[in-house]
Amino acid sequence: MIDQNYISFFEELEKNNHKEWFDGHRKDYETHVRKPFIELIEALIPALLEIEADLHTDAKKTLFRINRDIQFSKDKTPYNTLMKASLSSEGKKSEVPGFYIGIGAENVHVGGGLYQLSKDRLTKVRDLIAANKEEFISIINDPEFKSSFGELQGERNKRLDKKYADLESELPYIANKQFYAMAKFKTSTFVKENNQVEALMKYFRVIQPLHAFLNRAF
Repeated sequence: MIDQNYISFFEELEKNNHKEWFDGHRKDYETHVRKPFIELIEALIPALLEIEADLHTDAKKTLFRINRDIQFSKDKTPYNTLMKASLSSEGKKSEVPGFYIGIGAENVHVGGGLYQLSKDRLTKVRDLIAANKEEFISIINDPEFKSSFGELQGERNKRLDKKYADLESELPYIANKQFYAMAKFKTSTFVKENNQVEALMKYFRVIQPLHAFLNRAF
């Protein structure tokens, strides 16, 4: 699984984020980063299928590329300094709720929800929330959800359709364009876990009721 070699690779990449260094350490990347990360995802999938049955089960296809998309970015460093994966029923860049994990040298990010939505699907989610606002509030205000993730996150529209206007003062989340939650903890702690899968699953189990609710929109 993920160990100190994984941390060390990304610590060095953060200081040497260029093609020459990466090419010279590609074997280390494959051995100490990509391989154990894929093994972690493969170990996670059976546990995730117990709480969400429609996930894609090819671990390699859940991974985001280590190469950054720098075409329109001011930051021209070529590589991400963490490994990322998203597991959902429609693939890693889908518009349905997914489980997310990102692990770098310093922090583990774990969570899920909806991150990107077309206008049509966003309307469906907002209609679902408007029609079931008490249920939605109970999910995101659940003590376990709050202690694990804090607040529901996501960018918000400054202007809303008139049919949601009266609801916004009571439920500001109706203006969200994204509906996700994320926790963060130290990678140095994570590598010492005897059961890394369970260390992640305790967060995924907490977010699953939000997934179940949001999936009803589609």
